[in-house]
Amino acid sequence: MTSRIGILMFDEMEELDAVGPWEVLGYWTKYFPEDGYEIMNFSRDGGEVTCAKGLRIATQHSYTTVPDLDVIIYPGGFGTRGHLKDHTQLEWLRTQRSRVRVVASVCTGSLVLAAAGLLTNRRATTHWASIELLAELDPTIDVRPDDRYVDEGDVVTSAGVSAGIDMALHLVRRFTNDERARQVRRGIQYDPQPPV
Repeated sequence: MTSRIGILMFDEMEELDAVGPWEVLGYWTKYFPEDGYEIMNFSRDGGEVTCAKGLRIATQHSYTTVPDLDVIIYPGGFGTRGHLKDHTQLEWLRTQRSRVRVVASVCTGSLVLAAAGLLTNRRATTHWASIELLAELDPTIDVRPDDRYVDEGDVVTSAGVSAGIDMALHLVRRFTNDERARQVRRGIQYDPQPPV
């Protein structure tokens, strides 16, 4: 039986928050189909989204047409700010949490998880510039400002932008094993050595 991973898309999301995990998970699911996972993207209405820096992405499904998912990845970016007070969006997220095995966030996607009550009494992280806001949204959160990602079992949060790649590799390792995650990392030639 195939397990499905869905990456949520929305206007003004940070490009790499979605595309970074997609690269990791897309490589994994394409080149190692025997592991039994597939990846897809979706948005509220199934239409095109315009990201924070202007990249436009077509989505494959809407909330009503996306197949049952096992994992949802919630990117960050300025577009999350509107989600924090969107009761329909927060209720949708709570409903998904009751149905999926794992909800994961990248960057400020964790703010939406906090607003929906998914991080109460849990460890979590987010983009360094939003650490204080995460703590304000839910003071019970054990905020981890120095962690690249935090795995709480059914909820996984990651820090800003590029940390989503690390989190996605962690998910590959968690769902399979260390060797598979190393194969994926090598396949996408992810070996960070910043020039500055």
